[in-house]
Amino acid sequence: MNKLITLRWLAVIEATTFLALLVATYFKHSGHGEQGVSILGPIHGILFLAFCLSAILCAQTHAWPAKTTVLVLIGGVIPFGGYFVDWHFRGQSE
Repeated sequence: MNKLITLRWLAVIEATTFLALLVATYFKHSGHGEQGVSILGPIHGILFLAFCLSAILCAQTHAWPAKTTVLVLIGGVIPFGGYFVDWHFRGQSE
């Protein structure tokens, strides 16, 4: 699997766990328990780090300009950003 495909997969999975974590946080603060956050938090954290590492490796491999690299990394921080990263690189191959 090439680095760009790995980045796209990680972007979608990371974005999905981020949204699930936001929902779990809502339930935590509404008094329905903390289990969701305690389970999803570490999973999302590991996926976020993997996404960032994958983005940096892709930036080096494809000689992205700094602006592209920063925008991809920002995509991992904002809700739905990972879906945009996946959409942006759809159709491109290594």
